[in-house]
Amino acid sequence: MPRAPDHFLDACGLFCPEPVMLLHNWIRDMAVGETLQMKATDSATTRDVPRFCVFLGHELIEQTVVDEVYIYLILKLASD
Repeated sequence: MPRAPDHFLDACGLFCPEPVMLLHNWIRDMAVGETLQMKATDSATTRDVPRFCVFLGHELIEQTVVDEVYIYLILKLASD
């Protein structure tokens, strides 16, 4: 059974680049090994969040869409 995320970020209603800017701020303050669940309504996050994870060395564990809300589960693997 998967564990609950350590942190939650609600970026619903925000538009590019705000969701990823908030994500970067949250990840920066997290410890390596912690997880973050992010929710967003901007479809640009489907491109931006995976790129963010690859670029900064974090793992995108899960990416789903529920009722036009994009939900991401990210594992912090690298320190900034």
